[in-house]
Amino acid sequence: MELKKEWIAQGYIDEPVEEGIDLKKAIREMCREKDAIILAHYYTHGEIQEIADFIGDSLALAQKAAKTTAKIIVMCGVHFMAETDKILCPDKLVLVPDLNAGCSLADSCRAEDLRKFKEEHPGYQVVSYVNTTAAVKALTDVVVTSGNAKKIIDTFPQDAKIIFGPDYNLGSYINAVTGRDMLLWHGGCHVHERFSVDEIVKLKEAHPAAKVLAHPECKGPVLAVADVVGSTAVLLNYAIAHPEEEYIVATEAGILHEMRRNCPDTVFHPVPPEISEGGVGCSCNECDYMKMNSLEKIYNTLKYEWPSVDVDSEIAREAVKPIERMLSLS
Repeated sequence: MELKKEWIAQGYIDEPVEEGIDLKKAIREMCREKDAIILAHYYTHGEIQEIADFIGDSLALAQKAAKTTAKIIVMCGVHFMAETDKILCPDKLVLVPDLNAGCSLADSCRAEDLRKFKEEHPGYQVVSYVNTTAAVKALTDVVVTSGNAKKIIDTFPQDAKIIFGPDYNLGSYINAVTGRDMLLWHGGCHVHERFSVDEIVKLKEAHPAAKVLAHPECKGPVLAVADVVGSTAVLLNYAIAHPEEEYIVATEAGILHEMRRNCPDTVFHPVPPEISEGGVGCSCNECDYMKMNSLEKIYNTLKYEWPSVDVDSEIAREAVKPIERMLSLS
């Protein structure tokens, strides 16, 4: 099937879906016909999570991609996740519903800048958050996620010289809980950085019995008032294990879909951002990049088997090493 020039230019297919079609049913039928699997992050729209073969955080999605036997992977998340899938599964076709679904955190650390930083700090090993480009991973000794960062850092000698990036807040948290003094890159997630103690205090005043769940990408003062700090999977599992509680949730609001599905009688209060500004992702506690994924785009990307993500072979050869090291330690 021929791709239109305007589709290629905009990075996704906006062909109208046939009137009256049941998108969810049609997507699942194409998955069966084409031997495709849909992986979705917790931060995507609820309707996407409902049709996915597997939903999870960055670590779980990488683990699933590494083990799947499907010929096609449709990654409903952001670009770096699709790159990770392609690095782990070079023989598979990795599709994304929208090539524009990037990541502010990954954008905060360019490979050329990290290379220069490494040269300025000889003797340091690089630990990179999974929210990075393939080119950055290729300069990395081991990749981590928010769910396994402490566990992996604990495998290093206490006196090891470590550069941790790009998320400064996560690095600060890991320094605090491990007693280390890692050299931190000054990057951050535009959603998590906007949560504030003031907004949490307001919610606590209205709901004094509620426990605060916070992602370690939030700033230190937010983590200091949290009852539970952890990855999206950790926060979800805590809520599932304690459904009798009431919760204030300081992470991207997409996780609330899975929390409410698993705990229908539990009350969850999403923390709003401190301020509202123009720009991608700045108007609410949701990631607009994640929300670029839609049922219509998934349908079209399966139909046309485009857009696909490829990684330069030399970069992939180096980038797979720290990813596989992470998976072996997780």
